[in-house]
Amino acid sequence: MPTYVYKAVTKKGQVVRNRVESQSKQNLIRTLKNNNLIPIDIEQLTYRTKSAPRRQKRNITDIQEIMKNINTTEIGISNNRLTAKERINLYIARSEKITQRDIVVFTQNFYLLKKANFNNIHALSTIIEGTENLSFKGVLEDILAGVEAGENMYTTMEYYSNIFPFIYINMIKVGELSGSLTNSLEQAVKYLDDTEALNKKLRSILIPNIAEFVLLIVMLIVGTLFAIPAIQDVFDELGTEDTLPTVTLWFADFLDKCIQFWYIPTTILLGIVGLVIFYINTPKGKYNFHYFKYKMPIFGELIFALDFSRLMKAMLLNLKNGMRIQEAIEVSKNVVKNYVMLSIIETSINNILIGSSWIEPFEQSGLAKPMITEMLKVGMQTDLSEMMEKLVEYMEIDIDNIMQKIMKALPQIVYAIVGIVLIFFVLVVLVPCVQVYMGNFLFSAYGV
Repeated sequence: MPTYVYKAVTKKGQVVRNRVESQSKQNLIRTLKNNNLIPIDIEQLTYRTKSAPRRQKRNITDIQEIMKNINTTEIGISNNRLTAKERINLYIARSEKITQRDIVVFTQNFYLLKKANFNNIHALSTIIEGTENLSFKGVLEDILAGVEAGENMYTTMEYYSNIFPFIYINMIKVGELSGSLTNSLEQAVKYLDDTEALNKKLRSILIPNIAEFVLLIVMLIVGTLFAIPAIQDVFDELGTEDTLPTVTLWFADFLDKCIQFWYIPTTILLGIVGLVIFYINTPKGKYNFHYFKYKMPIFGELIFALDFSRLMKAMLLNLKNGMRIQEAIEVSKNVVKNYVMLSIIETSINNILIGSSWIEPFEQSGLAKPMITEMLKVGMQTDLSEMMEKLVEYMEIDIDNIMQKIMKALPQIVYAIVGIVLIFFVLVVLVPCVQVYMGNFLFSAYGV
């Protein structure tokens, strides 16, 4: 059973520390609160090795008994009870970050063990023994404790939503509720691999160009603030009639005013950002923002296709496990986070209740392609599960085609933006520098 080191505050405001065993972090928090202790910090010890024997499990009653024996007048008691090895491992556990790669490896291993007919407890125990990341090992031990207590895996994963993505958690949830955890894990592996592959492609295109864009902006601002005034001073000292380009003078004046009245653009910018964030956090604003995600240039079509594909895959798993269409949609909607898609799904469920077509809301939304809705209609008249398998295959091909289009269009857009900034940089900074280099202003200065 996992061991935790907690720090809590009593009703009198005294800080107490102790080390206890608990089935999960949630159970320990509940136990502390039931004993009038307000938890401040809870850290899980992950110092147990393969050779170390497992401690005998304790139930909630045992932990409550430990709580009763706490001396709430002692402060800093846990430091005296921890050994040097425990302190070192606790420090490492605090500092070690959980990466996307850790989640990918865990999911792949868990999927392989489930295919080998391991039960959840056996599979998790096996993976925990081979996990090197102490922080992630502590999380997995908490999940294992929850499974041993009769809970589903996803209930503990939801507590670690900062580690496991929303879509990932709900894929596991669909698998556990539908009895197809192995298939859900296979989907999760593919989702993580596809996400990582897409992120790598986007990074390979965006990072170099963004770095170039930022460098040009810095050079533009620095050149305007330092080089242009120096050139202007040369012109003034020699008394030449030549002047700097109009665009250069305009941009230099613009920067000077921005620096002089910096609080005005800063206030405007912060105000706009604040209003946008406030609007997005309202129900209507969040719905409109999610609708924009589906209709936005370049990525909108891909985002909708990915969400719809996950929904169809989840529905297919549930239908194969004997669920009715309504139940399948109810469970499958958990893999989607977009409010627009969720509203379409809710309308679809309501249509089923009143005896209408559940496909009609997707068709009327204007987001789903006619090919998709027609395949679903044909499936309703023949074999829906079989047709949805073909639909999932079609969606995967369609997503690949959309991604290829994005990979072709994105570099061109980025190059166009960088090119515009480069042209502006040439006009504002390089043209005056070329004027000085050529020395034509000297003729005007000496009346030639």
